[in-house]
Amino acid sequence: MKFFTSVPKKLNPFYKIELENYEIELNKGNLNVAWNHLERAHIIVQKYPFAHTEVHWKMLKFGLKIKNSKEVIGQIPRLIFGGVKSFVGKIPIGNPGGANVPPLKSFEISEELKEVFKKADISLN
Repeated sequence: MKFFTSVPKKLNPFYKIELENYEIELNKGNLNVAWNHLERAHIIVQKYPFAHTEVHWKMLKFGLKIKNSKEVIGQIPRLIFGGVKSFVGKIPIGNPGGANVPPLKSFEISEELKEVFKKADISLN
């Protein structure tokens, strides 16, 4: 069994860009675009427990900010268990992480994000 811990150096810049873009769009009030960047960040780092947990924390705070109780309630178990699942390598590939999708369902990864993983030499398996 392979244990994952931190985001690989080649992948980390892509993650950081998504978080920066999230903050920029959030500050502009572009909530849908901001959320999309959080989902992309989640897909990029869901294998890595600390970053995965960080994204769920940001999703929880986003839910509080927009007063979306479904998102807040949905993020609590994801915040608790998401990092643990990442640590042992049991994650649903491509899952965007929001409470609007089943937490254990895999999704197709966009071509753009597949290219991110390719550039970072990261296998999607």
